[in-house]
Amino acid sequence: MKKFAFIFPGQGSQTTGMGLDLYNNFECAKTIYDTADKVLNKKISEICFNGPDETLKQTINAQSAIVTTSIAALEAFRSKCDIQPSFVLGHSLGEYCAMYAAEVMDLETTLKAIQKRSELMDNATKTTKGTMAAILGAKTEDINKSIEEASNIGLVQIANYNDPTQIVITGEIEAVNKACELIKEKGARKVVPLAVSGGFHSKLMDSAKEGFISFVETLCLNDAKIPVITNVDASLTTKNNDFKIKMPSQINSSVMWNQSIEKAVQEGVDCFIEFGNGKILSGLNRKICPEIKTFNVSNSETLKTVIEDLTVGV
Repeated sequence: MKKFAFIFPGQGSQTTGMGLDLYNNFECAKTIYDTADKVLNKKISEICFNGPDETLKQTINAQSAIVTTSIAALEAFRSKCDIQPSFVLGHSLGEYCAMYAAEVMDLETTLKAIQKRSELMDNATKTTKGTMAAILGAKTEDINKSIEEASNIGLVQIANYNDPTQIVITGEIEAVNKACELIKEKGARKVVPLAVSGGFHSKLMDSAKEGFISFVETLCLNDAKIPVITNVDASLTTKNNDFKIKMPSQINSSVMWNQSIEKAVQEGVDCFIEFGNGKILSGLNRKICPEIKTFNVSNSETLKTVIEDLTVGV
């Protein structure tokens, strides 16, 4: 028997048109979008399906759109297949989909939480000017050394440990730019500035974290029925009080994705299924654990392919 983990992507995975096929072909997916429109008090379905791109990529819309689409993909899969995961995990905001899948939160609570999170993060970008950059093909020690050297200019940190060859840095614009220069000098294969509105997963998000702490206390959270491997520490989390601590901390902490996938593999996972738009996490997994198959469910065609492959054996 295969041991599965369900994984969910974060911000940056959005594209206009996502989820429309799911909406048109699965009643359960349509219900997810209709519920999201009602709970969020805006037509998030229209933003997913029709954009425009500029509207969809705004933090205040992108986070809700991605979560809604990933959950719609999950429910479409569940309507056709009874495979149960041993673990669930999500990249940054994708962790909210993982908590939904583990029944930590119901759909309405998940949507309200991600909307509040995105509002607080968006507000933080208006008072703190930051940016992010992806570093490819550099040694972690070289990145850390460059960050240390650039820190006398301003705040710069590691935002994401994405895979063994890719780390994202974050912080104040001048400091991030200086760190990028130093990392290039140390031999990085490529440095890619990211088109983002702020320095996410850094101390520039402290105000968002603080605002989220009091909000999380108002939420009704359950113990997880499936262990969630959480971003902040790459550890198995099941207790509702632990989620209440980790949810705010995730906003200004590094996303330990590489370590989280490695933890799943150490726990015996031998098949991943990514739910949501695109194949970003599938691509990262090819670098982290190339020997393990990662499927993607994003529409009716990919869902059919996954079920056929799993029926005959991976």
